[in-house]
Amino acid sequence: MILISLLRKPRNAVASMDKKKAPGEDGITGKVYKSAFEVFPRFITAMYNGCLRRGLFPKRWKTAKLIPTVKPGKENSDYVSKFRPINFLNTGGKVLEKLLINRINRHVFAHDITNKNQFGFTPQRSTIEKAMAVKGFIEEGFSAGEIIVLISLNVKGAFDAAWWPSILNGPKAYNCPKNLYNLSKSYFSQRTAVLSLNNVSIERTVTKGNPQGSCCWPGYWNILLNSILNIEFTKMF
Repeated sequence: MILISLLRKPRNAVASMDKKKAPGEDGITGKVYKSAFEVFPRFITAMYNGCLRRGLFPKRWKTAKLIPTVKPGKENSDYVSKFRPINFLNTGGKVLEKLLINRINRHVFAHDITNKNQFGFTPQRSTIEKAMAVKGFIEEGFSAGEIIVLISLNVKGAFDAAWWPSILNGPKAYNCPKNLYNLSKSYFSQRTAVLSLNNVSIERTVTKGNPQGSCCWPGYWNILLNSILNIEFTKMF
């Protein structure tokens, strides 16, 4: 029974991988990875448990294969911004990401750390609820004869510019288990992206932003945004 329990979480994470998704740099698809797990369940489970216990994210899983695609309507543009970079991550790393962020989210939600005004990427909450909360606030203000000012911000390239040290402050401030903090720190170190075109490969170090396709980022984004939502603004009058 203990062995079944130990295998279940990695097995569930592997089973959630989309078999049709394009593979990362190592060329191993979700379908192949699932088949490998069925043959070597104990070995693969021990590997992930070792990563979680030691707080180590293997370097070979931190390289993204970069494919530039032209944005619709930008075909004739001369600017590099016409391209949308699509990152393909190795399946093995995506499984570890899922195991990591699930444990962080469990800690965050179990200790009720998320700000009550956080609606995005939050279980049992939605943007519709946020819209209804704004509606209720406005109606209450109008009933009291107050003037309501609504400011909407759209942060350009928010995910691409997310600052990793600020994200890492979250797990530390929330007293996440040390191994999860260390694993997050390892995840955000020595990341690279490889662009291959016309038999030429260029590798660059990545120091900020969201590795597109990573399942970690909704959870990490909430941690980053939570610090902003917790700011206490001074009343002017």
